[in-house]
Amino acid sequence: MAHIFAFWESRAFYDSFMARSHDRLSAAQSGTFKDIQAKLFDYRFDVKTGFEPRFTDADLVRVAHCRVHEDRAEHFMLMQEKVWNPAMAGSPGMIRGLFGEAPGHEFLVLSMWRSAAEHGKYRTERVERLALRAQTETDIASLTGDIVELEPSWTV
Repeated sequence: MAHIFAFWESRAFYDSFMARSHDRLSAAQSGTFKDIQAKLFDYRFDVKTGFEPRFTDADLVRVAHCRVHEDRAEHFMLMQEKVWNPAMAGSPGMIRGLFGEAPGHEFLVLSMWRSAAEHGKYRTERVERLALRAQTETDIASLTGDIVELEPSWTV
């Protein structure tokens, strides 16, 4: 499995790419993958510090795709900002991240970590306690995600 993250300077640049180049590039890659899924998220806020789409200082990315109950979306966003974000920011191995939103009460939390060991420390020590405090189980309808070990040769 491969995860590809693309970051656009603006919606206008994204729309231009989709209108002018996407179909040609997609046709050239036909047969090189199966079961592709793509989703566009709008940036809402940073996790820890000013997000930069730079991966050279990270070994691992944690990505969480959350579908949230409609009546809990505002609460989920507030808890991400007030509970989860400070906890991740306080974890020594966490470098930076972002929180994004897509239509239909879908959210993406992408966090970059120095190493799997550093991410493991954060996860073991805090996740259960934070989930109770943030009422995450009440907010989330479904959660999928992955821990992605970065391959430096794939970074463009």
